[in-house]
Amino acid sequence: MAGAIASRMSFSSLKRKQPKTFTVRIATMDAEMEFSCEVKWKGKDLFDLVCRTLGLRETWFFGLQYTIKDTVAWLKMDKKVLDHDVPTEEPVTFHFLAKFYPENAEEELVQEITQHLFFLQVKKQILDEKIYCPPEASVLLASYAVQAKYGDYDPNVHKRGFLAQEELLPKRVINLYQMTPEMWEERITAWYAEHRGRARDEAEMEYLKIAQDLEMYGVNYFAIRNKKGTELLLGVDALGLHIYDPDNRLTPKISFPWNEIRNISYSDKEFTIKPLDKKIDVFKFNSSKLRVNKLMERQRLAREKQMREEAERTRDELERRLMQLKEEATMANEALMRSEETADLLAEKAQITEEEAKLLAQKAAEAEQEMQRIKATAIRTEEEKRLMEQKVLEAEMLALKMAEESERRAKEADQLKQDLQEARESERRAKQKLLEITSKSSYTQSMNSSTTALPTDLPSFNLINESLSFDFKDTDMKRLSMEIEKEKVEYMEKSKHLQEQLNELKTEIEALKLKERETALDILHNENASRGNSKHNTIKKLTLQSTKSRVAFFEEL
Repeated sequence: MAGAIASRMSFSSLKRKQPKTFTVRIATMDAEMEFSCEVKWKGKDLFDLVCRTLGLRETWFFGLQYTIKDTVAWLKMDKKVLDHDVPTEEPVTFHFLAKFYPENAEEELVQEITQHLFFLQVKKQILDEKIYCPPEASVLLASYAVQAKYGDYDPNVHKRGFLAQEELLPKRVINLYQMTPEMWEERITAWYAEHRGRARDEAEMEYLKIAQDLEMYGVNYFAIRNKKGTELLLGVDALGLHIYDPDNRLTPKISFPWNEIRNISYSDKEFTIKPLDKKIDVFKFNSSKLRVNKLMERQRLAREKQMREEAERTRDELERRLMQLKEEATMANEALMRSEETADLLAEKAQITEEEAKLLAQKAAEAEQEMQRIKATAIRTEEEKRLMEQKVLEAEMLALKMAEESERRAKEADQLKQDLQEARESERRAKQKLLEITSKSSYTQSMNSSTTALPTDLPSFNLINESLSFDFKDTDMKRLSMEIEKEKVEYMEKSKHLQEQLNELKTEIEALKLKERETALDILHNENASRGNSKHNTIKKLTLQSTKSRVAFFEEL
């Protein structure tokens, strides 16, 4: 009996001593943080704490990654942290990394912290050669990285050798050419000097805009087999699912955009893809690792969540912008009405003042005539003469007073005319402002109509636009079209100039290349470039075929 009581007391004592918290270390791309995490916390509790600490609102791109048995995995949001296969030693380490990559960084990334974290992660992947980057593009990217870190180039500060300790180029690129570190620095600095005036966030965005067109950007690769047992690679990115030859991670053999895929499911080691077209049979492939299957499934679900959240943010932004445009339109209308009323009043007052000035001028002329008549009258007596001189003096004073009043009235009329012109100019500007607002409103409404192409399971929403109606003239639409075309031409010219610079550098260093050191990816990239193939036009060509024929081709590989 006593032994049982002692045993229960011992168990209770151990239970009370069990720790209620444990330490986690979070490693971002440029910092480390430690938190005390409660044992009952789920993945979302820890993830939200990290995001709040970083001040990050665009959370849907990121996740917490950990390593177990040489395999990377992502922390599940709805599962307790300690229920994962995480290491038992404290602190438990997680890496805060981007899971999903934007298709267009400039349009999709809003916060500067989000952009900065993406820049650091993509830069590291390029330097670690997880993303293939051709030599000439590597130099250009390095110049933007230098601008982001050092600011504007100053020859008095940034002297030769200032980049000696910087890791800016992939080792593959450095080994491919007979060039000294000084020669590489010279070429990087030449482009760096051209980026004057760009702030850190602008330089980082230019880096991402170039990097996002690289073939391996944002692609997660998984080893799979089709029905015939052929070993292949499955690439998953923001554009869809892509099938690669294991020896060629640059050019997919088949592509399936997300909008062609209805559902993805897995059972044991088998993955099943259901096309959107129900007339087409499902196609299947196998993966040797169950963890990879689960990771892909979570990626698909997270991608759908991301698309939903982006659609909701777009809706909220459109509603906010529409309300703002309605308010601006109301204010512009009111300003226009006030301008018109002011112009009418000024015009009326100017007309009255002008008539008064004419009347005063007429009276002054009559007084002058009377003075001349009096002077001409013969005055015989001294008394009459004195009286006449007094009358002449009074007449001259009256004429002078009339002339001064006439001049004052004339100046007042001129001032009113000037005020009238200014009022009419204000009226013209108000009308122009109203026209600009109508143009913006038309664009917003067209954006609103485009959101109807979102997935049918997204929450329904309507934009309140029944009270906003404008008429467009052909000239307005032509003007808008001309502006859009001008921006397009400017973008094309900038892209052409950039391509010319890249080609010039490529030609310049080609003679220093050691052909025998070219990697398989170098050769594949050069072949694609010689054929004029790029990441986007390759996928576009692949998707020209019907989904059915692509499924059949995949199964016959």
